[in-house]
Amino acid sequence: MIDFAALTSAFDILFGSWQPWLVVLPGLIIGLIFGAIPGLSIPVAMAVFLPLTVYLDFLPAVLFLTAIFTGGGFGSGIPAILMNIPGTASAVGTAFDGYPMSQQGKHSLALGIALTSSTVGCAVGYIILMLFVNSMADAVLKLGPTEMFLVAAWGLTLIAALGSNDFSKGLIAGLMGVLISAIGMSGTGEVRGTMGVIYLLDGVPAVPALIGLFAASELFRLIGHNYIVSDEEKRKISFRQILAGVRATFRYPGTLIRGSFIGVLIGAIPGVGASVANLISYSAAKRRSDHPDRFGKGEPGGVVAAESANSSSEGGSMATLLALGLPGGAATAVMLSAFEMHNITGGSRFMSENLDIVYSIILGNFAQVILLFVVGLGFVFVASSVVRVPLNYLIPTVFVLAIFGSFSLTGNMVGPITVFVFSLIGWLMRRYEYPVAAMVIGLLLGKMAEGELIRSYQISGGQISFLLQRPIALVILALLVLSIVLPIIKGHRKNRVARKAAL
Repeated sequence: MIDFAALTSAFDILFGSWQPWLVVLPGLIIGLIFGAIPGLSIPVAMAVFLPLTVYLDFLPAVLFLTAIFTGGGFGSGIPAILMNIPGTASAVGTAFDGYPMSQQGKHSLALGIALTSSTVGCAVGYIILMLFVNSMADAVLKLGPTEMFLVAAWGLTLIAALGSNDFSKGLIAGLMGVLISAIGMSGTGEVRGTMGVIYLLDGVPAVPALIGLFAASELFRLIGHNYIVSDEEKRKISFRQILAGVRATFRYPGTLIRGSFIGVLIGAIPGVGASVANLISYSAAKRRSDHPDRFGKGEPGGVVAAESANSSSEGGSMATLLALGLPGGAATAVMLSAFEMHNITGGSRFMSENLDIVYSIILGNFAQVILLFVVGLGFVFVASSVVRVPLNYLIPTVFVLAIFGSFSLTGNMVGPITVFVFSLIGWLMRRYEYPVAAMVIGLLLGKMAEGELIRSYQISGGQISFLLQRPIALVILALLVLSIVLPIIKGHRKNRVARKAAL
């Protein structure tokens, strides 16, 4: 579990020098700013400031990058709540209920909930990392394409949960997202749907598509309005409401803890991460809720579920990086570069020989969580003033930021063109009442599910019996089936009770 001698040494390393603490606050602020600007993702922020870590010792360098990681994890949820613009794919679930809360004038409350859920989730992630880092690494090594396909399939079941009042429209939107995700070169080398455009060989870039579907289409809809929130009284910025959001978070203890555990477990899987964790956590919260009809209409529990899983996934991805030397996603890939710049290779040997450094990194991140809460309170107070900005100033500003951000992600005009095309698609979907969220889920998870399914087929030789040899896959499959069947049984029971009461 915990090596207390190494833990004591870690305290001496952290508090024996001021340098590790000097970089944490700037890192958090950088992460918050980059996360809150549409299109400027966490990996972009980390990559921009990576060269500075050459001039730092190894521990301060890692703490600086993890501070950007931590700040950006929460920062990307701010535009999702205030403007329906997920700063990254990991904030998609936050927008489902966060933005409706803002439209109801509860923006300060929603931001307080998001900040608290994010800090608690991050803390839980690092607690689990400290206790079970070696066990998590062993579990990750046992995961193969079959298990990862089932995780992706679990996320795709959220399409049904977000099918609005018309299930057929939700299903159509989700399948459209899956089809769009299939554009480009498949895992078997087949080129599909590119129409001869070489820039689509790698597929449709996900984040510019998200910005178009969520942000640009919503801004089109707001043209003709004066403010995001029409009622002047509701546009007021209230620090008291932010603090009320802090308290309200703990009214959902089950959702908070469940989301944190989901985030850690899925975050530890290389290539999956927060973009899947926040969706599965949101889906689980909705299915277990006594009032699932409130989700998507401004349910605080939806924000708690998404943000706790989003932030706790950082602990899971760090476990993979430290114990196996494998990056779980783009952000930890940048961090791995910092390891290489200091001639350090993550993995079991690094863990056994430098356990005090590993504990120092974990303890340093606990301090980041406390600082994030303090700095975040001030940051969200300022950020919530967005609802007071007239839309004739806000709309063109956000469009420009979205275009520049999408260009920075792709490095060419594919990003801005994708934003424009998907903004039109999103506007049409909203007009004809097709759920945009269902298409986004299909777009995010379709390609991953297909790739893992192909690899599973190749490994198993097409034999279904191969699944019986994968106990972890069977557990995930059982959980997936239960997550679908139990809400159906619950709904039938509720209808039966209602019919008896009517009689």
